[in-house]
Amino acid sequence: MEPWLIVITFLCMSALLGRFVRLFFHTRNLPPGPPTVPVLGNFLWMLKSSNNFSSMEPVLRQLRAKYGPIVTLHLGSRPSIFITTHEAAHRALVQTGSLFANRPSALTSSSVFFSKQHTLSTAPYGSLWHLLRKNFMSLLHPSRLHLYSDGRKWALGVLKTKLIAAAQADNKDIVVVEHFQFAMFCLLVYICFGEQPEEHVIREIEVALRASITNFIRFNVLNFIPNLGKIVFRKLWKEVLEIRRKQEIVLLPLIKARREKHKYGVNNNIFYVDSLFDLRVPDGKITRELSDGELVSLCSEFINGGTDTSTTTLQWVMANLVKKQEIQDKLLQEIKNTTEADSYKEIEEEEVKKMAYLKAVILETLRRHPPGHFILPRAVTKDTKFDGYDIPKDAIVNFTVAEMAWDPKVWEDPMEFKPERFMNEGVAFDVKGIREIKMMPFGAGRRVCPAISIATLHLQYFVANLVRDFEWKEGNGYQVDLSETQEFTMVMKNPLRVSITPTRKL
Repeated sequence: MEPWLIVITFLCMSALLGRFVRLFFHTRNLPPGPPTVPVLGNFLWMLKSSNNFSSMEPVLRQLRAKYGPIVTLHLGSRPSIFITTHEAAHRALVQTGSLFANRPSALTSSSVFFSKQHTLSTAPYGSLWHLLRKNFMSLLHPSRLHLYSDGRKWALGVLKTKLIAAAQADNKDIVVVEHFQFAMFCLLVYICFGEQPEEHVIREIEVALRASITNFIRFNVLNFIPNLGKIVFRKLWKEVLEIRRKQEIVLLPLIKARREKHKYGVNNNIFYVDSLFDLRVPDGKITRELSDGELVSLCSEFINGGTDTSTTTLQWVMANLVKKQEIQDKLLQEIKNTTEADSYKEIEEEEVKKMAYLKAVILETLRRHPPGHFILPRAVTKDTKFDGYDIPKDAIVNFTVAEMAWDPKVWEDPMEFKPERFMNEGVAFDVKGIREIKMMPFGAGRRVCPAISIATLHLQYFVANLVRDFEWKEGNGYQVDLSETQEFTMVMKNPLRVSITPTRKL
């Protein structure tokens, strides 16, 4: 037998034995779940779900009916605990928020792209996370969002130019998602670096950054055998490292150029990367500047995260407006009643904020089509008791976002797209779930998404201008299909194809 095979076999057997010991000699009252197989975990359940969290939802419904609202699965080497009700989620994320504010330890591929959890979304709950979040919030506070209005106008102009060119080339029948994605990418690059690069530069950045997103499901296999994945799947591991190298090649020149301007106070601390240069992050007993690799990770996280969720939501908004023309007509009427008559002027952010029905359309989209059916996994900061069960520190804690947003006990006709339900709230809807959780597309509690304000503004701004400037209808021979499929976010299985007609001079 080859020496390397002997080593792998020995390590696997050791892991198997260790798992048996932990299972049979450590008494923990985990939330209930189906019987587990050591090391392999609930492998049969994984096969049923096709290794895909969206496909796990029917399985979780069955398990919830049998075991209750909190269920444990062993998807690999660590227990995965699923919390499936509004009430339990509110108790965990809000009422005991600091306890459930941690992140699980980094997986193999994630440790490369997120600099060993030195980014805002992945950092453990503690001093580093507090520092990064405070910096982020100071930069994107609602009072500062007007500083990026030039970037929004530029990105909107790019999008409209792309749409018109595509309509003319394809006889007014367009698949819009790539155009939405490119425009959002332009906007996030602008907010990150304060630049409006040429299209070929944007494309280079897009290709390099999105490679980690489009391949994340493939890379998950590296995480199934912790520590051994890099050996067993060494070709895939080399691919991860090569993607990371290309990210550094395209982003570091932009970062270094901004650093030079930052030295002389040009746009000091206005754009995202500028705000990172002055940070001193904790490192043991000392503090230090962020490394080049950490800056690349933070910029990549900012651009990829904002682009993917906004693109996904924008496509779902327009799909429902195309499918239900009466909603599009009602929204257009509100836009006309709210905005100035100047046909050459873009709708401004202050006008967008006055449109109650527009906000309701966005909220209903986030409820009916949340970009992620689960929030980013949580972990507890210490072994704890929750609802009578043990939640170990090494467990991965998941929350079922879509199931809560579609709960017929909370929402009337939950699978119907009805923005009017948010017009009847009487007060501003609590999308952060502070008072109670009815839906949580942005998460909830201490680690609620810090970009809620800018994300909703971007969606409202783009939708208002697109509906005012174009009439949106189904493409020739095409019917809107609201079926979903899992990519990095939950996207349309059959991308939206439309026919657009300009309604004003552009």
